Amino acid sequence: MKIAEVRRRYETGLTPPELIAEIYRKITAWNDPALFIHLPALDELAVLAAELQARPRDLPLWGIPFVVKDNIDVAGWPTTAACPAFSYVPREDAEVVRRLREAGAIPIAKANLDQFATGLVGTRSPYGAARNAIDAEFLPGGSSSGSASAVAAGLCCFSLGTDTAGSGRVPAAFQGLIGWKPSKGLLSTRGVVPACRSLDCVTVFANSVADVATVVPIAAGYDEADPYSRELKPCGAIGPKFRFGVPAVLDFSGDPDTPGLFTAAVKRMESLGGEAVTIDLTPFVEAAKLLYEGPWVAERWAAVGGFVEENPGAVFPVTRKILEASKSWDAASAFRAQYRLAELAKKAAKVWDTVEVLLLPTTPRIYTVAEVLDEPYQTNATLGRYTNFMNLLDLSAVAVPAGQARGGRARWGVTLAAPAGWDRALLELAARSQGEALPVQAASAKIPVVVCGAHLEGLPLHWQLADRGATLRSRTKTAPAYRMYVIPPAGSLPPRPALIRSEGGAAIEVEVWDLDPAAFGDFVSKIPAPLGIGKVLLENGEELPGFIAEPRAADGAEEITAYGGWKAWLQR
Repeated sequence: MKIAEVRRRYETGLTPPELIAEIYRKITAWNDPALFIHLPALDELAVLAAELQARPRDLPLWGIPFVVKDNIDVAGWPTTAACPAFSYVPREDAEVVRRLREAGAIPIAKANLDQFATGLVGTRSPYGAARNAIDAEFLPGGSSSGSASAVAAGLCCFSLGTDTAGSGRVPAAFQGLIGWKPSKGLLSTRGVVPACRSLDCVTVFANSVADVATVVPIAAGYDEADPYSRELKPCGAIGPKFRFGVPAVLDFSGDPDTPGLFTAAVKRMESLGGEAVTIDLTPFVEAAKLLYEGPWVAERWAAVGGFVEENPGAVFPVTRKILEASKSWDAASAFRAQYRLAELAKKAAKVWDTVEVLLLPTTPRIYTVAEVLDEPYQTNATLGRYTNFMNLLDLSAVAVPAGQARGGRARWGVTLAAPAGWDRALLELAARSQGEALPVQAASAKIPVVVCGAHLEGLPLHWQLADRGATLRSRTKTAPAYRMYVIPPAGSLPPRPALIRSEGGAAIEVEVWDLDPAAFGDFVSKIPAPLGIGKVLLENGEELPGFIAEPRAADGAEEITAYGGWKAWLQR
């Protein structure tokens, strides 16, 4: 079920109450008692649908059905986090649910999950394991198991999950879905039962990237009442030619199918204009270990530890063992782990100097339900190998289908990841990978940037403009008011020109390139001192943003003004 399909049916006369009745029949026919923890009576849902009919039909999600993971509040419906004794009935919607309902979307049920969102498997619930909609023998993935299964079964257009360690991506991989994990703080987590509150993200599952992209601008937004919400402007762009990182070493835990599927995914990225760049994933993997082998697991105890101590018999055995083990971490250990994470984050960030996006397996391998029930701990740990680090390192990500396994009976996927704020850029690339077109965003004015050195067309750093979709506006000269110097090599940085405005200067050859605002912001954020962006006066009298240098850059530097430009100096 996709948003566009439901909209077309509404245009031909279908009403929201009729759609809800149809979905209810499908749920009955699907016959999975472990799928939903709370399924309202048809009469109650029919009232919601009837109320919607009185609202304007131009609401962006008018009449679109969605499912909510049962650790996210829906007013008047119980929230259990898959623990019956924990159940409470909230008076208000979680902020993300409120935004969706205001846009016309209709919640239809609360979905099953690994209890307290602790797990990546989907089997850690006293309500049973939601069925994998592709093949019940295989794992549905967790913790957002029911959310993914409801979409994959065609019972709603999209669903909300949460993601702390991979819960919004692993179920997508195992059920052939798109799983979007936003940048931290982009979607409010107010009204969400926390797992690790400083890391939690609300996520979206859908059958298409276009549907995720339709939901994103509605669900996202700064929430003053959520201390972890933040204002994130879109940044970054992935042009027709781009570089993507592929780990030098990958461990697929002996799976017979996933290595070949990943190789095919790499070739698919290359066919879209990507250049595979081998990267060292070690700092990422080391950061991942901190999530469950370090004190961050104690955040789970901070969230529900009091309840567990008062109600030990009410907690699922596997979940209780994990939560109680977190009590051993002390404050000193927490600080030491934060220091270690800062070191790893700095090392990991260097990858963005060479690539725009990472391509990773969502999971190393595929498990059956029986395999996980037989060994519930190591299997879960294996599933998180390439997901656990992303929130710790403040990345955005989207999981996409990457093919069939086990003779067509199972599904598997890969994940595209980039720094925080690159959500739209990742969705655009994900859409390209799936052969989709995204909803059109409002056009934004281009921002010019004047370049005078290695970013000139044909020179070594020009790819940083090309990969961000820059277009050439003009080749021109500055006003005769600039001097140019050579900044000596420093570390890995080659010689660079320093353009300094000065009396008695000359006209210097430059190029003017246009960038989208998000791409411009990302481009200039990577400029190392003593260079920066300021206003450059051109020979036609325009003043445009461009590369300039601080006066200190001239100290002891060779002046090359007489050559009239960087390319002329290189060809001397």
